[in-house]
Amino acid sequence: MTNRPTTKTFSTWEAVIGIETHVELSTKSKMFCGCPANIPDEPNTACCPVCLALPGALPVPNEQAIEGIVTIGTALGCTINESSLFYRKNYFYPDLPKNYQISQYTFPVCEFGSLDVEVDGTSTTIGITRVHMEEDTGKSSHVGGGDGRIHDADHTLLDFNRAGVPLVEIVTEPDIRSPEQARAYGAELQRIMLALGVSDAKLETGSMRFDANVSVRRVGTETLGTRTETKNVNSLRSLQRAIAFEIDRQVDVLEDGGVIVQETRHWNEDTGATSSMRTKEESEDYRYFQDPDLLPLEVSVQWRDRIKASLPELPAQMRARFRGAGVDAATAEILADSPDLAGLFETAVAGGAPGKLIGNWLTGEVIAWSRREEIDVSESDLTAEHLIELATMMNDGKLSSTAGKDVLTAVMAGEGTPNEIAVARDLLQVSDEGAILEAVDTVLADNPDAVDKIAAGDSKPIGFLMGQVMRHMGGKADPTVVQQILRDRTRGE
Repeated sequence: MTNRPTTKTFSTWEAVIGIETHVELSTKSKMFCGCPANIPDEPNTACCPVCLALPGALPVPNEQAIEGIVTIGTALGCTINESSLFYRKNYFYPDLPKNYQISQYTFPVCEFGSLDVEVDGTSTTIGITRVHMEEDTGKSSHVGGGDGRIHDADHTLLDFNRAGVPLVEIVTEPDIRSPEQARAYGAELQRIMLALGVSDAKLETGSMRFDANVSVRRVGTETLGTRTETKNVNSLRSLQRAIAFEIDRQVDVLEDGGVIVQETRHWNEDTGATSSMRTKEESEDYRYFQDPDLLPLEVSVQWRDRIKASLPELPAQMRARFRGAGVDAATAEILADSPDLAGLFETAVAGGAPGKLIGNWLTGEVIAWSRREEIDVSESDLTAEHLIELATMMNDGKLSSTAGKDVLTAVMAGEGTPNEIAVARDLLQVSDEGAILEAVDTVLADNPDAVDKIAAGDSKPIGFLMGQVMRHMGGKADPTVVQQILRDRTRGE
């Protein structure tokens, strides 16, 4: 394949992307039986006749899981259907004992929602086609040879502990147009899952994973191209890279006169490439039919209203609130993504500290110190009261901005309160006009050329003279007072 620097160079092609996201819910038991959903380390120890599909075993829906999917759908602005159906999705699942998956099809719990994402300052609304409930599969371990794929394995081990764990699938409209938008969507969806508390949303363990549907078409055309689906992508970085690769690959094939085959593909993180797995199935290939063992799922209006009323503040709402407190978009995002930082920010601002200053400290000095010392912010000695005290000292002119940062670092290291540290380190600024006036007069007497230039209308030497006064006073003079006295003195006042 021709090497291309970036998909952004294809000015005549447009990508059309849809994402299916699978989210394991943090329930105590599995979707249709009482086995623990918290997967144990020992293989095949969280299994029962229901999740092993033994004859005569009947499934019973997990109420906590239904509560979880309704919560997700409500947060995404979906219509919550009062009645939905469970179907059998027939497919060869080597790691699902029933050899079919209980899922939903034409009548899901939730549908017609949306999620707003922002990339480079531009907001885009991604439509949500549906949010439906299903059960997870077990886990196959392909042993011996290759990169862990079945084609190169000597044998395969099956662990059914995960089989039947509640799984929510969130399906978008084909509204995404770039790998960057796809990554932003995945990141925002993960934030929402964590805020709702319905899943740990850990990509690295498979609690949340993505399938990316990608096609390309000529810019200006409405007809969709043939799509491929890249399965089980388990990081935001990989999601962006896999989509970028697939766009490039498809454009190359089409520009070389070839055709795109509708297929399922595998993403290899090491090679940075997708490869063919199998021909892509359509819905009719799964031979959906309503599960005869499960009645229609009823979600009452009262149940929906109670869940809606109990929703926590969502990440986008929190970022908007933080921006209203004076921070920029990037700072608001960092704060909202860290409960520890967000808590410090909110308490400090509520106590009267300026939001912009506190936000800059938390996303600058505090994060830098935490990474350098390899200590979580929550484990440091820093409190919101410290931030309020330090901000007040700076606003009162007792500390310079440089000294304030030094004090903040010392507070996190446990050296004391801001005032105690400032006194111990002799960092308090001199605001006494008498002492500053004496220093200014000395500097002016030592630099008559600069005074003459200012008198002639050149204001540039003011900065030089300020530096000399600050040096004369050991850097502890209040710059505001120094500047005012200098301007008064050089105007002959």
